[in-house]
Amino acid sequence: MSQVFSKSPEHCAKQGGLTIDKSYKKLFFAFSAFFSIVLAFIFFIWLTLHPAKPQFSLREAHIYQLSLSGTHLLNSSIQFTLLSRNPNKKVGIYYDELQAFAAYKGQQITFDSFLPPFYQGHEESNLLTTSLQGTGLPVALSFGYEVEHDQTAGRIVLNLKVNGKLRWKVGTWVSGRYRFNVNCVSVMSFGPNAPTAPLSSNQAAQCSTAV
Repeated sequence: MSQVFSKSPEHCAKQGGLTIDKSYKKLFFAFSAFFSIVLAFIFFIWLTLHPAKPQFSLREAHIYQLSLSGTHLLNSSIQFTLLSRNPNKKVGIYYDELQAFAAYKGQQITFDSFLPPFYQGHEESNLLTTSLQGTGLPVALSFGYEVEHDQTAGRIVLNLKVNGKLRWKVGTWVSGRYRFNVNCVSVMSFGPNAPTAPLSSNQAAQCSTAV
């Protein structure tokens, strides 16, 4: 005589739920393992390459004109040369949207000058030269007094700045754009007996770079 074994609906529901739970757990563990491997790979690449920010130094700067028209309109003509260096052995750098200007005591004293974009290879250096102009540029009413005070002190200090965006290049891979800012300080002799133009500084000075 044969026996028939039957399972209650409640028992079947428990068995099905157990199978679904196991599937979700396997999927979760597989995804976690894959995500961990990807993170470990990215971290390994970062430790291996670890791109260092570019280095800039001011090679020379010249002031050809710095005169007021009226009480607060400035005419200026400044030229400077920077040395740009990529310190990375395995990472190239694309420089995009470069613009330069000069500032004096927190005031911008030239219009923006745009430099052509360029690529910098591994451990490569490039000289960047640009002319900065300002015609009828509004400045603070105290500008003339500040210049006279510096002339009495025997020196004038300018900030020469470059802003732009860069991209890292590793092999055929190129990153997204990162904004960077360069600030160079130029100190020039400016005593009562100094020539009116040009005022020059030929001493190399390290610039600060923020990426």
